[in-house]
Amino acid sequence: MELTREQGYTAALKLFSEYYQKQDASTLSPGKTNMREFGIGDFERKIKFRHMEFKDNSELKNYLSTKTPAFVSCSTAYYAHPSFRPMENKGWLGSELVFDIDATDIRLDCQKSHGTSWVCDNCLTKAKEETIKLIDEFLVPDFGFSKSDIKINFSGNRGYHIHIDNESVLNLDSNARKEISSYITGAGISFDDFFNTEEIGGGKRIKRLTGPKPSDPGWRGKIARNVIKDMEKGPEYLISTGIDKKTARNLYNKRALIEMGINNGNWDIVYIKDKAQFWSEVIKNRAVAQSDKIDENVTNDTGHMIRLPGTIHGGTGLLSKRVSMSELQSFDPMSDAIALHGETIKVKANARNILIMKGESFGPFSDEVADLPVYAAMYLFLKGAAVLSA
Repeated sequence: MELTREQGYTAALKLFSEYYQKQDASTLSPGKTNMREFGIGDFERKIKFRHMEFKDNSELKNYLSTKTPAFVSCSTAYYAHPSFRPMENKGWLGSELVFDIDATDIRLDCQKSHGTSWVCDNCLTKAKEETIKLIDEFLVPDFGFSKSDIKINFSGNRGYHIHIDNESVLNLDSNARKEISSYITGAGISFDDFFNTEEIGGGKRIKRLTGPKPSDPGWRGKIARNVIKDMEKGPEYLISTGIDKKTARNLYNKRALIEMGINNGNWDIVYIKDKAQFWSEVIKNRAVAQSDKIDENVTNDTGHMIRLPGTIHGGTGLLSKRVSMSELQSFDPMSDAIALHGETIKVKANARNILIMKGESFGPFSDEVADLPVYAAMYLFLKGAAVLSA
């Protein structure tokens, strides 16, 4: 007998509650629990009620174990009175600097076939790559954050949340945070200013185009390093970035010479027609690829609510899981963020995409009845690709 959607949700929440009962209260804490605002949601709305507060981790755990919402969020801000309303009465004390990387913001080709509600291995891999890029190419070298300041959480669905909590960022207002997110996404940077034409030689007035070097800080160095890397990828890759076929082949054939020039800031070592305009366009296109794909609204908002680490995502049954810097490279959400265990569950599934969890493949299904592990059954059910059977 097939369960109704509501009966399925009840079964899911029972499993969620059993998970929370087994957890140590400290594993469910975002840190400074009594200074955070909390929000809870059901399976239809991720934040249905907010302006909640808990005096300590034990009270939070008890709520999750007994009331068991489908979604749990907490503020990135600290407040003197988290439950007060309206917002200006809470007494804002500062906010973490937070970045949200979601596979849907990366606009991947795989999403053209499976849509944005489904998540494949490529989606998760690309989201992880963007997370690593954000840390290694922006947060640490450009902003000077220590890796010990950076906390990483898998969101429980399609991406990662990065939190920075130290004195240097707590009191930044929305405008300051917007400057940070704009820098990371390359917004407002005038790449034309990266180049200058200087005169060299005696009376011949020879002109040379100078530009960024790989050793330069910030975007200048990023661009120079990545243009050099791009030329090593071959003429077909260069053509795919918008460079015409003849020029792409010329660049590739003379890549060693061009690299030598760029290393010294000389972007004029081989002849290119309209060289300043050409390189400016190349750099603008490269900047789009090099910029990180973050949700700027999350970073800019000093009162943003975000998934509570250690809790279950009501759209997947996976954990919003803390991931250390050393674990990130090998972290596999579909194995390492599984929260639900127990007996197999019978489902009637209609999923045209293969689901891979814990190294095992399930499906595709076309209105088929199958006995699946709890985590796989719940994932398909919560994604709307299956109904549960009694």
